[in-house]
Amino acid sequence: MKLTKFNDLVYRVLTDQGEHVGNLKLINGTWKFKAIGYEQNGDVIPGGGPLTDRHNTTFDSLDEALISAKLGPT
Repeated sequence: MKLTKFNDLVYRVLTDQGEHVGNLKLINGTWKFKAIGYEQNGDVIPGGGPLTDRHNTTFDSLDEALISAKLGPT
Protein backbone atom coordinates (compact mmCIF):
# COMPACT_ATOMS: atom_id res chain seq x y z
CA MET A 1 0.00 0.00 0.00
CA LYS A 2 1.07 3.54 -0.69
CA LEU A 3 -0.30 6.74 0.80
CA THR A 4 -0.58 9.98 -1.13
CA LYS A 5 -1.55 13.21 0.58
CA PHE A 6 -4.80 14.77 -0.61
CA ASN A 7 -4.84 17.44 2.12
CA ASP A 8 -3.94 17.67 5.83
CA LEU A 9 -6.95 15.55 6.84
CA VAL A 10 -7.13 13.02 3.98
CA TYR A 11 -4.65 10.59 2.41
CA ARG A 12 -5.48 8.39 -0.56
CA VAL A 13 -4.67 4.69 -0.15
CA LEU A 14 -3.33 3.05 -3.30
CA THR A 15 -2.32 -0.53 -4.00
CA ASP A 16 1.20 -1.19 -5.23
CA GLN A 17 -0.36 -1.29 -8.72
CA GLY A 18 -1.75 2.24 -8.23
CA GLU A 19 -5.42 1.28 -7.72
CA HIS A 20 -7.27 3.71 -5.43
CA VAL A 21 -8.92 1.51 -2.78
CA GLY A 22 -9.81 4.08 -0.13
CA ASN A 23 -8.88 7.08 1.93
CA LEU A 24 -7.53 7.65 5.41
CA LYS A 25 -9.39 10.49 7.10
CA LEU A 26 -8.34 12.16 10.33
CA ILE A 27 -11.45 12.09 12.51
CA ASN A 28 -11.24 13.22 16.16
CA GLY A 29 -7.49 12.56 16.26
CA THR A 30 -7.70 9.05 14.77
CA TRP A 31 -7.01 8.01 11.19
CA LYS A 32 -9.99 6.05 9.86
CA PHE A 33 -9.89 4.00 6.66
CA LYS A 34 -12.78 4.62 4.28
CA ALA A 35 -12.96 1.97 1.56
CA ILE A 36 -13.79 3.04 -2.00
CA GLY A 37 -14.79 1.05 -5.01
CA TYR A 38 -15.65 2.04 -8.54
CA GLU A 39 -18.41 1.02 -10.95
CA GLN A 40 -17.33 0.13 -14.48
CA ASN A 41 -18.58 3.56 -15.62
CA GLY A 42 -16.33 5.25 -13.02
CA ASP A 43 -18.98 6.05 -10.40
CA VAL A 44 -17.66 5.85 -6.83
CA ILE A 45 -19.00 3.21 -4.42
CA PRO A 46 -18.40 4.57 -0.88
CA GLY A 47 -17.49 1.70 1.45
CA GLY A 48 -17.06 -0.63 -1.53
CA GLY A 49 -14.19 -2.12 -3.47
CA PRO A 50 -11.68 -4.82 -2.60
CA LEU A 51 -11.20 -3.58 0.98
CA THR A 52 -14.86 -3.16 1.91
CA ASP A 53 -14.38 -5.60 4.82
CA ARG A 54 -11.76 -3.23 6.27
CA HIS A 55 -13.94 -0.11 6.04
CA ASN A 56 -13.64 2.00 9.23
CA THR A 57 -10.38 0.34 10.37
CA THR A 58 -8.59 2.84 12.62
CA PHE A 59 -4.94 3.84 12.96
CA ASP A 60 -3.12 6.01 15.48
CA SER A 61 -0.62 7.30 12.92
CA LEU A 62 0.20 7.27 9.22
CA ASP A 63 2.69 4.41 9.49
CA GLU A 64 2.69 3.02 5.95
CA ALA A 65 4.13 -0.37 7.01
CA LEU A 66 1.52 -0.84 9.75
CA ILE A 67 -1.29 0.31 7.47
CA SER A 68 -0.15 -2.10 4.74
CA ALA A 69 0.00 -4.97 7.23
CA LYS A 70 -3.42 -4.23 8.71
CA LEU A 71 -5.20 -3.64 5.40
CA GLY A 72 -3.41 -6.57 3.81
CA PRO A 73 -2.78 -7.37 0.16
CA THR A 74 -5.52 -6.72 -2.38
